[in-house]
Amino acid sequence: MDAYFWIILVVGLVSTLLCLGAGILKKAPNDVTILSVVAVEVALVVYLVGSIVRVIAGEPIAGEAWEFWGYMATAMLLPPAAIYWSILERTRWSNFVLAAVGVTALVMAARMNQIWY
Repeated sequence: MDAYFWIILVVGLVSTLLCLGAGILKKAPNDVTILSVVAVEVALVVYLVGSIVRVIAGEPIAGEAWEFWGYMATAMLLPPAAIYWSILERTRWSNFVLAAVGVTALVMAARMNQIWY
């Protein structure tokens, strides 16, 4: 596991716990929950930039490159979609949608790590 995975692990779990807590407390999405998902997106952007640099530097992807980049694109689309959902539907249930982003990004980062190595 590389540093990118560990960054997404920490940020994703913190985001998930914050959003789950807000949902359990029956709070509407707020700055804290939305910004925690933004932090997941920022971590994914760092992973993307790092991956591009590694490929340009000549480090090969051990698995299928199209699969790696497909996971990356999908993972990067989830946070904006969840944030959009939470802005449209300002109920406690949106926090559970936001909570799913951190866990999903974590699982996808683990799979991207497997594909890379």
